[in-house]
Amino acid sequence: MIGQPGFFDLSARYEALSAAGDPLERLAAVVDFEVFRSPLIVALRRSVRGKGGRPPFDPVLMFKALVLQALYSLSDEATEFQIKDRLSFQRFLGLGLDGTVPDATTVWLFRERLVKAKAIDRLFARFDAALKDRGYLAMGGQIIDATMVPAPKQRNTEAEKAAIKEGRVPENWKPAKARQKDRDARWSIKYSKAKIREGADPKTAKPVDLAIPMFGYKNHIGIDKPMG
Repeated sequence: MIGQPGFFDLSARYEALSAAGDPLERLAAVVDFEVFRSPLIVALRRSVRGKGGRPPFDPVLMFKALVLQALYSLSDEATEFQIKDRLSFQRFLGLGLDGTVPDATTVWLFRERLVKAKAIDRLFARFDAALKDRGYLAMGGQIIDATMVPAPKQRNTEAEKAAIKEGRVPENWKPAKARQKDRDARWSIKYSKAKIREGADPKTAKPVDLAIPMFGYKNHIGIDKPMG
């Protein structure tokens, strides 16, 4: 039977993360994310907020979620999952175990509002400059583990596939449909280690590599590299 975690149990976990060299803890110490609050508020006021929807999250928290998304090459759905799953992500965002996590739709809407306000490029340029001023470079998307993570297959037309490859949202997709579509996953080949066919003579048979088509993601990680 699993008991309820206590306060000191969580503190011990955080101490262990710090001792292991949590890169997000270092990032939070290097960059003062509060400097983004004012430009975020201005940008969000420029975009028109639709009626209804979820109560807004703190804009700095949401911007930090976009930073995580960029550094770790995550889709909106994967961003929601990883925030729920990783203590390091939760600590970076200032969320407790009982905190409400922004879901994939909320992340998508927040990013779209910044795009509509033409602010997202400036915000990330300022983030990169803040890192550079402290002697770091944001090296996102470095592949260190080629494990394939499967994703639900998309049933798109040829025209829709062409638009996605060009980085565009297909014109016939309404916002509700676009939020349900995974535009980041790609087809790839997963190779298994060479094996001898079942029943074959191990002395004479040649091992055969298996190539398995898979739709999904490859595990990525972003590294903050000190400038030497």
